[in-house]
Amino acid sequence: MHSGIEPSRAEIDALEEPTVIEFGASHCGHCSAAQPLIAAAFGSHPRVRHIRIEDGPGRRLGRSFRVKLWPTLIFLAQGKEVERLVRPSDSSAIEQALAQIDVAS
Repeated sequence: MHSGIEPSRAEIDALEEPTVIEFGASHCGHCSAAQPLIAAAFGSHPRVRHIRIEDGPGRRLGRSFRVKLWPTLIFLAQGKEVERLVRPSDSSAIEQALAQIDVAS
């Protein structure tokens, strides 16, 4: 389930902890297919915050990150984008991106 409350870009930019923002939509088949991959990769990174955002037309946060396809995973370290994965097809790519922001792993 994606969050119905969208944080502001300023709130995202102010995050200190390692965070992944997942942009998607509840009706998106690619998003559903990616969920087991995302869950598997996050299993070894419990410190990383995971924010799921329901995206769509007129949603400002997704536009501020120039999200075009779902799911898009934005990997943040201290509020700055470090990596981006669009429609990930394997958990190892997600795991590698998580390792870049989860320095205590």
